Amino acid sequence: MNELLAETSGSIRILTLNRPEKRNALNDALINALKDAISDSDSDDQLRAIVIRGAGKDFCSGADLSALQKIASASYEENLEDAKNLAELFSLIRSVKIPVIAAVHGRALAGGCGLATGCDIVLATETARFGYPEVKIGFVPAIVMAILRRNLGEKLSFELVTQGFEFSAQEGNELGLVNKLFPDEGFESAMLEYASIYSKISRSAVQLGKSLLYRMDGMSFSGALEAGAEVNAEARMTEDCQKGIAKFLNR
Repeated sequence: MNELLAETSGSIRILTLNRPEKRNALNDALINALKDAISDSDSDDQLRAIVIRGAGKDFCSGADLSALQKIASASYEENLEDAKNLAELFSLIRSVKIPVIAAVHGRALAGGCGLATGCDIVLATETARFGYPEVKIGFVPAIVMAILRRNLGEKLSFELVTQGFEFSAQEGNELGLVNKLFPDEGFESAMLEYASIYSKISRSAVQLGKSLLYRMDGMSFSGALEAGAEVNAEARMTEDCQKGIAKFLNR
């Protein structure tokens, strides 16, 4: 059975974590399959968004038993290499040109919650559950902290990663970790309708905006303004902008 399923709906690439019997737990094969599929999607100029979802009852429950056993017996160097593989996935999600959307139902816990948090946008059913419970087994949700701290700031991030409690999709929405909630019934069609918004928007503008937003992380205020001015000028030169201005002026 394939660890990851890929299909295309219009201009949306849908990647389905396909380990339902393991609650779509992450392992090396699934992480590598995600990296390959996201890279492949990035090279397709016809695509406007990528959606990551889970098969079965849950989005993703984190690492599976075999992965935990591997962690327990591995050396520091082996564990570091393994951790870097997940870090590369998070980095890739940010670096690809088009938006990557997590569509969460059921539970998104530990590495699964990290995967959702690492996406550009998080959609969730009203009954979805989230959490970073790693601290309960002496582990640390360390890689996702780079993103979580940027999303929430220090105080909320500290609470989430050091207490490890589960929280609802509604609470995630109020925190700012979940962009939009949908009823459980009809979630798939609602998620695709949301993602299809990017089919109606300039691809080049979304690409430039995504890249700039994340590049600003380490910039000073003046540096961010300067980068913004450069991207503003670059956007004006694109075909999409030229056509958009012409259409506006000829109304």
